[in-house]
Amino acid sequence: MQGYNCILVYSEDRREILFCKRLNDPYEGMYNLVGGKIEPGEDGFHAAYRELFEETGISQEDVTLYHMMDFTYYNQNCFVEVYTGVLQADVELRPEKHPLHWISAEENFFDLEKYAGEGNIGHMVVQAERFGSGIAK
Repeated sequence: MQGYNCILVYSEDRREILFCKRLNDPYEGMYNLVGGKIEPGEDGFHAAYRELFEETGISQEDVTLYHMMDFTYYNQNCFVEVYTGVLQADVELRPEKHPLHWISAEENFFDLEKYAGEGNIGHMVVQAERFGSGIAK
């Protein structure tokens, strides 16, 4: 079963969440969380930090990630691990491919015309807000 990760990174003041804007399908032109494939045998945390650094330039020294939830899609033979964390300081973003954007945490992340994932991003953000006590403040 192929593993993937999604990473919710909050700005230092927790007012914004980092998104990429997809340049191609799936979800071309829509906002999505950063993340990617978990390589066979790769530890989930290692994969999350690796993907985060590759896609944004944010390193393990910049943010502590917390494993918040998982989704298993048996019909697609894959699973998704969801991580969240708050930046410890302002960082200069270095996009790998997709442009990066900070979006207000007050946004409607259930907007299916704007956000990828058929509503999953909205669900993840709501859960991250509830999980907030597990995130270093």
